[in-house]
Amino acid sequence: MKRKTRIAILYNEPVVGTEAGRKYISENGQLQEGPPVPAIERKASNIPFGVDLSEIGVVEEMDDIKEALTSLGYKCSVFNVDSKVDRLIEFLREDKPDLIFNLVECIENESILEMNVAGMYELFKIPYTGAGPLALGTALNKPRVKEIMQANGIRTPQHQVFKVAEKIVLRDGMEFPLIVKPSHEDASVGISDKSVVYSLNELRRQVRYIWAEFDQPALVEQFIDGRELNVAVIGNHRPIVLPISEIEFSGLNPGMHKIVSYAAKWLNGTVEYEGTKGVCPAQLPAAIETEVRDTALQCYKLIGCRDYARVDFRLSASGVPYVLEINPNPDISDEAGFARSAKAYGLTFPQIIGKIVESALERVE
Repeated sequence: MKRKTRIAILYNEPVVGTEAGRKYISENGQLQEGPPVPAIERKASNIPFGVDLSEIGVVEEMDDIKEALTSLGYKCSVFNVDSKVDRLIEFLREDKPDLIFNLVECIENESILEMNVAGMYELFKIPYTGAGPLALGTALNKPRVKEIMQANGIRTPQHQVFKVAEKIVLRDGMEFPLIVKPSHEDASVGISDKSVVYSLNELRRQVRYIWAEFDQPALVEQFIDGRELNVAVIGNHRPIVLPISEIEFSGLNPGMHKIVSYAAKWLNGTVEYEGTKGVCPAQLPAAIETEVRDTALQCYKLIGCRDYARVDFRLSASGVPYVLEINPNPDISDEAGFARSAKAYGLTFPQIIGKIVESALERVE
């Protein structure tokens, strides 16, 4: 009798922070000691201070995937990756799964360390789902990705990177409104309605906030006021571009910016969350749809995505698509946008997970 393929789901549980010694940006833009002023109000009273809600999403994602893998007949286990690297080494050495379903997105809230975990799998020669260390690290360096896209003729919003709020000089072509983001984060971390700025004072305030809260440079982009599109891609040798999904902002209050903020992604019950709904397929003119799909596939291959990924676009009022970012490990839980696109293509959730596993196993067969 053939042995069942053993798949270990590796993920990271949320890390609880403390309020002591942290800094925040006050309403007048000054750096002060104390608990940070959150860009959003935490709704759930059982969410401890310092927990990134996007990490809680990873736990929900793990549960969905475990259920799907079990339904497909795989022997499934889970392992929480934390800062104790010796535990991970022992697990990889002793357990030796046939495949790792990699959901690790950070170590102790440090997103850039996710590439190191994938590097550990490589050292132990254990196959795993998703992108390799180089693609993961590259994708988290948003300014670098934009430079790569520009060098390959891919349209992306103009940008600058600022390390010091007091020495901001906008180069030609950079005009307000602008949007300010952390340079090395994902999952809309650090993005709120205040991220869209209209003056130098507002810009300085947000750059200070990024440095105080995330200890990294601020990526400042030309704000494209238009539609937001998400393009999911699955597979390797002949990647499939799934139906294009769109985020609708019709439920937002008047005056709120049409962006996918941290609240819109993760904070159930807020105006941002309830007012931004995904629809698939997006209704687009044929020429624009073709350009978006072709560009998404080009981006997927450009930074070395594997098995699955998502490319996010903004569509200007005149119908010009701009790539915002390439996400090599997007949320693939049952209710996420990636699954929405795959279901529009005709796949069930277990079939989505099965295709990702098959793509990963093809690399070792």
